[in-house]
Amino acid sequence: MPSNSDPIGFAIQTFLKTKKPLDILVHCDLCDDDIIPSEVLFRAYDHMPESEKIALSKSKGKILDVGAGAGVHSLELIKRGFDVVAIDISAGAVEYMISVGINAKKLSFLNFKNEKFDTILMLMNGIGVAGKLSNLKRTLEHAKQLLNKGGSIYCDSSDVKNLYEEEDGSYWMDLVSEYYGNFRFQLSFKQVKSSWFDWLYVDYDSLHEIAVNVGFTTRKIYEKDNHYLAELTL
Repeated sequence: MPSNSDPIGFAIQTFLKTKKPLDILVHCDLCDDDIIPSEVLFRAYDHMPESEKIALSKSKGKILDVGAGAGVHSLELIKRGFDVVAIDISAGAVEYMISVGINAKKLSFLNFKNEKFDTILMLMNGIGVAGKLSNLKRTLEHAKQLLNKGGSIYCDSSDVKNLYEEEDGSYWMDLVSEYYGNFRFQLSFKQVKSSWFDWLYVDYDSLHEIAVNVGFTTRKIYEKDNHYLAELTL
C-alpha cells in the first residue's frame, strides 16, 4: 500500500507498473489547479528544458541533487561519470532511485548535513524548498555550508508577478502577504494526498540580493519568458 502522504512516490511506483501517463494534481491556494504528468518524472535528457540541460552541462565534481524525484538528472550525471548524491522527502521516489543505482537518501534539504559538494542542483524550482521569501536566506546559508570553496548552486525559478496582472496592465497585490511568490500547495495522486506545504517562486532580483548578502557571486545564465536559471558561486 502507498503511503497516504507520498503522492509523488505513489505516482512513480504506479507508472513503473502500468506505464500509463496518469496525472499528479497540484492544488494551489492562490491560482487554478495544475497537473504534473507522471511520465514527466521519467523524461529523457532530450526532453528536458534548456535550463536543465545548461545546469547539467555546468555541473562539476561531487554533486548534490536536491528534490531529485525519480532521479532523471542524477542518472544523466552518473552516466557522465560524476559522483552524485540525491535527496528527496518521498520514500517511494528514494526507493526507486536506489533500485536503479543512485546513491539516494530520504532527507529534507535543511536536514542534510556533514557532506561537502562542488555542485548543488535545485532544478524544477527546487529553490522553492525555502517555502517563503523570509526563509530564503536561511536556505542559502545552509547550502553554503554544504559547498566546497568555488562550488556552485544551479537553481531555476520564475517571476510570477504576471499572475497578478489586470487587463489594464496594472497589478493587484495582497498587501497583507509578505511576498507575491509565496504559495501553498497540496499534491494528490489517485487517493493519496500530501499535506499542504509552503513553496516559493522567487524573482531573480530578490534571489540575487539575498544570495549576495549570504556571500555568493550570482548571475543569471538563462532566461525564457518569466523563467530563469541562476548560478550562485562561492
